[in-house]
Amino acid sequence: MQNCYLKWFILDDIYSKICSVDVSNIADKDLNFSIVDDRSLVIDFLSYFVGCLFGRYSIDNYQFCYAGKEDQLPDNDMVDKDGIVPITDEPYFKDDIVVLLEKFIGKVFGEEQIQENMEYIARCISSKNDGANEVIRQYFLKFFMKDHLQKYQKKPIYWMFDSGKENGFKCLIYLHRYTKDTVGLIRTDYLVNTQNVIENALKNAEYTITTSSSAVDRAQATKKRDKYIKQLAEIRTYYQALSHVAQQRIELDLDDGVKTNYAKFQGIEVSIEGEKKQTINLLTKI
Repeated sequence: MQNCYLKWFILDDIYSKICSVDVSNIADKDLNFSIVDDRSLVIDFLSYFVGCLFGRYSIDNYQFCYAGKEDQLPDNDMVDKDGIVPITDEPYFKDDIVVLLEKFIGKVFGEEQIQENMEYIARCISSKNDGANEVIRQYFLKFFMKDHLQKYQKKPIYWMFDSGKENGFKCLIYLHRYTKDTVGLIRTDYLVNTQNVIENALKNAEYTITTSSSAVDRAQATKKRDKYIKQLAEIRTYYQALSHVAQQRIELDLDDGVKTNYAKFQGIEVSIEGEKKQTINLLTKI
């Protein structure tokens, strides 16, 4: 699969299923793209990518691998060690999901085609011209779970911990790799780190506002400052709810079904000093 394009991977799969034709040697100009629903196929590819991060699928043989404790996780460097993948609106962490996607594409299709494949993905999932990485980042922030919920008929196997509309904090987990310590790890290793990073970004924005001689830079920094302030307020409230659940160390019985287990993380009541009690959903609403 090295040194090839995602487009060819997708078309080869579709053409072979529809008309048993090998398209690997057909020129672009001779292809009729209208018969292929590029967006749906790329969305499936991105879902497969997330599955490989969690060890649900193997990057080595494209087979289903992990669906519970009895099975073994694939032994490769794409499998996320703790089964928690952060999704942020800026590239803060080394395991940022867009960075991981670039690494995945390089491993599967060859490093020479990373940028072209990223651009192809971006064109298929959005008409916006904001740069491939930003388009893909926004897809994971806003649309990945919508597509996943639709595909799995509102019984998701990937769960998104989501602080709210300000995108202060989001991360994905895989239901079959959940343990009673997962929420605690999300709090200590991801939520706190995200809060610290945003607090530093806020300080940098405020510094730019007060010191820059460029009106454009000051305006951009002001916009970022306002965003960071809203995100930090959202995170602080979310932290209270997450901490409450983390201390319970909830265990799941998969035989109870997704919806019953999912509900254990929703409607968490928290009290913030000087404010009314709030009810917080830890997960994206089904």
